Amino acid sequence: MNVVDSSAWIEYFAGRANAPVFRPVIIDLEQLLVPVITLFEVYKWMVREAGAGKAQRAVNAMRQGQVVELDADLAIAASKLSLEHHLPMADSLIYATGQKFQALVWTQDDDFRNLPGVRYYPKSDH
Repeated sequence: MNVVDSSAWIEYFAGRANAPVFRPVIIDLEQLLVPVITLFEVYKWMVREAGAGKAQRAVNAMRQGQVVELDADLAIAASKLSLEHHLPMADSLIYATGQKFQALVWTQDDDFRNLPGVRYYPKSDH
């Protein structure tokens, strides 16, 4: 199973340099888990940068994977991971989702660097 962090989704939708790294994971819908917080973050970014129409198409594409809702158990697990690894709220929810499902988290967000169960790719300058 795979979880794609918001930074990787944005990289993919924006067609930036690391998009080809994340594309195979994103199109493997049977293995794709989508934390609800990534829907929030990607939609917000897309509306601001590309407009509501493109934002809606992006989240429609994301929803083709298995959307993982936030519940009490996931929230508590995320808070523990946040404290343990000094992660911001959204990142801890994404990471907790990966941990819950024993999934790899794909990202280019520095907050995830060196965490177990993460495939980190530094942002490209191009």
